[in-house]
Amino acid sequence: MNKNPDVDTYLEKKQHVLTAEIQRVREIILATDERMEETIKWSSPTFMYKGNMASFFMNATKLVSLMFHKGATIPDETGLLEGDGKEARTARFYDMNDIESKKELLETVVRSWIATQDGE
Repeated sequence: MNKNPDVDTYLEKKQHVLTAEIQRVREIILATDERMEETIKWSSPTFMYKGNMASFFMNATKLVSLMFHKGATIPDETGLLEGDGKEARTARFYDMNDIESKKELLETVVRSWIATQDGE
């Protein structure tokens, strides 16, 4: 798993009310494919593979909101990604049970992003 210590430090300092839930989503994304990386960008943990895939919306306090920057380009047959904007889509996770129930959907979306970036 490609955990970036800068993200660990950021999350420790932020002391978000949903840190445990954010950490779980983070673990799922990073464990899905060893090529997935993370950094802090736009004052938020951001996941990347051949471009920016998604960032947490850290101002949300009632749910974990994960914005997929070019989510409209990801073939999403799972229904995880919400929105109808020109580019961005959002995945929302309400608690640990919701995260676990959507784990396979999130993994599928991450794999779809990687396949899209690889031209598959």
